[in-house]
Amino acid sequence: MVEIPDRMIAIDPAAPGGPEVLVPVERPVPVPGEGELLIRVEAAGVNRPDVMQRLGLYPPPPGAPSVPGLEVAGAIAGGPRDGERVCALVAGGGYAEYCVAPEGQCLPVPSGFSMAEAAALPETFFTVWTNLFQLGRAKAGDIVLVHGGTSGIGTTAILLGRAFGLTVIVTAGSPEKCAAAVEIGAAHAIDYKAQDFAEEVKRITGGRGVAAVLDMVGGDYVARNLACLAEEGRHVSIAMQRGPMAEVPLWQVMAKRLTLTGSTLRARPAAFKAALADELREKVWPLLEGGMIRPAIDSTFPLKAAAAAHERMESGNHIGKIVLTI
Repeated sequence: MVEIPDRMIAIDPAAPGGPEVLVPVERPVPVPGEGELLIRVEAAGVNRPDVMQRLGLYPPPPGAPSVPGLEVAGAIAGGPRDGERVCALVAGGGYAEYCVAPEGQCLPVPSGFSMAEAAALPETFFTVWTNLFQLGRAKAGDIVLVHGGTSGIGTTAILLGRAFGLTVIVTAGSPEKCAAAVEIGAAHAIDYKAQDFAEEVKRITGGRGVAAVLDMVGGDYVARNLACLAEEGRHVSIAMQRGPMAEVPLWQVMAKRLTLTGSTLRARPAAFKAALADELREKVWPLLEGGMIRPAIDSTFPLKAAAAAHERMESGNHIGKIVLTI
């Protein structure tokens, strides 16, 4: 058993700001409470909510650490499971050498996966599973539309969608990104800067539309998304990069019997996340263990270069996940 120190290196900005506020500082090693595990972090995923938190636009929920980072991979430190390799969804604290995670939100590192690959799983896999498959009710044979096709969420939706028999249409912002999305497994990729995605979806589906839209854009995309939906279609919102307000054509909702829903994950109760972890362990982890799904990794940065990792994310040039290594 490796001795656990009292202090650790973490990224814990004193105030909101640009990437330059992400500098290493010394912090106390967190102490796990009842039902929690201490993880010696080897890798931590970087996600859009981390950027929003850094900007002061997405504060941690009550009780969560001020240290950003929503997913980690590493070895359990101390206790009867000492040394066990896990990845975990956390409400914060990932950008550090040690992180506390609820035991129910820890999943085994799949065989043959690096810690960077394992750290790229929890946030996007939990998010896509609950929103596309649970709320969106996507099932084998469905055609779905996913915006941000080369983001961490987008690439995960492609991988899971293909594994579970969906036809995944994505949007992306360049021919190169569209090509990358198709290589990852998208059936179709629409360059939203050069084409009207609603018209393209209509063409691709022969006018029928899609069963579900996974939307992280919001704003003026909502009405266009609804135009893409087939009868009984589901619109699932998970972010609002073009704003929180939208005009909704109610006649279209009524005529096609559409469902508009959405969710956030970070503030959901631990019991909900544990149940979600159990479902992923049963239905998705065997595919990871069998090598049928592997996350798309864009780049890795050492913890001390968290600022560069955020610059990479904000550039919009990444394809897949950005990961910090510790």
